[in-house]
Amino acid sequence: MEDQENSVKSRRRFLQKFGSLGLGAIAVSSALTESCSSNPKAPGSGKKITLLNSKNELVEVDSAYISTLNKDLSPNHNSESRNGLPGKKFVLVVDLGKCKNARKCMDKCQAVHQLRPDQHHLNVLLMKDSEHTAPYYMPKHCQHCDNPPCVKVCPVDATFKRTDGIVLIDNERCIGCRFCIAACPYSARSFNWYEPKDAEKYKGVAYDIEKNVPQKKGTVTKCTFSADCLRDGKLPYCVSACPNGVYYFGNVYEDAVTNGTLGETVSLNNLLAQNSAYRLLEDLGTAPSIYYLPPKDRTLIPEIEDTQS
Repeated sequence: MEDQENSVKSRRRFLQKFGSLGLGAIAVSSALTESCSSNPKAPGSGKKITLLNSKNELVEVDSAYISTLNKDLSPNHNSESRNGLPGKKFVLVVDLGKCKNARKCMDKCQAVHQLRPDQHHLNVLLMKDSEHTAPYYMPKHCQHCDNPPCVKVCPVDATFKRTDGIVLIDNERCIGCRFCIAACPYSARSFNWYEPKDAEKYKGVAYDIEKNVPQKKGTVTKCTFSADCLRDGKLPYCVSACPNGVYYFGNVYEDAVTNGTLGETVSLNNLLAQNSAYRLLEDLGTAPSIYYLPPKDRTLIPEIEDTQS
């Protein structure tokens, strides 16, 4: 019992000390830690600061060896891409009744964004709401929230929300702390643990923040809502690639969304109201920019193996 109380007290002391550091102090590279520990007898200030390195190790570093983190970051380049498109607030509507798991949207997304086979900005999930309901397929992207928790926790302004509703990542500023991954309730972000696909092919290519290419090892990646396509007045890659008319994409301010396959433009408000549309985890207050139409009149009911037999 005494050991347990001591453990609780120790944990509280750690959290108090750790919590007072601030995000800026936590987000440091392992290179800094290694350079400081390589010469422990070098003169310093004597003032120790507790930091978390890229190996998730809690370390103490003399303040004399610490320089301002922003000096090592790329500037907030391409302000036009950060501001977004004026007069736009983009929205995606997914008709779950039409998805046949063709996965053409996934294939196109992976090819465009230099993703390895095990990486997804968009994934098609097999869903079953209850034991007695029929299964269906559900494509899941980054939700491009109006109140994105991922943006709030980024210590270096690498992930940001634009005026047109799109949430992007600048991987030239990303330090790989992965706070945004932990904060995202939709599991929409992934980490580049390895060299990206076709790394040699993209060597020397200028970084496109709206396309998030070239990808970079040690940074976070996610769905961009095909921001590069939108700047050219085109539909997102996934919307155009889908052969079954699953996706509608458009501008909230115009009350209009276009189906990539059918080529028809309809009223957003009517589409949502007439089909009982919903958003994922709305109770969290994240206000996603993606709506789902329930899988009624579905064109395909997939089979699910009975795992209990």
